[in-house]
Amino acid sequence: MRAGDILIPVIITAILLWGAVKRVNIAEEFAAGAKENLITAAEILPMLILLMTAVGMFGASGAADVIADLLSPVTSFLGFPDECISLAVIRPISGSGALATLETILTSVSPDSYGGRVASVLMGSTETTFYTITVYFAALKKKPDSRVFIAAAAADITGFIFAALTVRLFFR
Repeated sequence: MRAGDILIPVIITAILLWGAVKRVNIAEEFAAGAKENLITAAEILPMLILLMTAVGMFGASGAADVIADLLSPVTSFLGFPDECISLAVIRPISGSGALATLETILTSVSPDSYGGRVASVLMGSTETTFYTITVYFAALKKKPDSRVFIAAAAADITGFIFAALTVRLFFR
């Protein structure tokens, strides 16, 4: 038996005991929280459908490949592998699209190659920032300020550069 097998039942028991000591109707509170979260999910669902449609159209249109071709001279100068450019373009937008791109990269080059390692580090150390911004601001029912997107893009670019530098530092 592992510690994780007993940890969840212990936490649930502690919550139930804490509620009993505080004289809280746990079932009622749980139902209220679940209702609130279902309302939030229903409110952000249209934005999620729009985002998934846009990401699908972006990937199917070949726009990521066009952007990757345009960025190739700059990324080559910086030592960023060409095969990872499309991953860097799609990663801030779509996690599933990035996984598909990673699979394509790892089947075309060796996972132990420089490009394969950079792709793996990039995938593990970056986030779907624009997707996250869309979901959070939709839940808040606010329009994001342009500075949010600028900061997210700067963070993504930093992550991409440091993915390549980290692989160079530790594996070359």
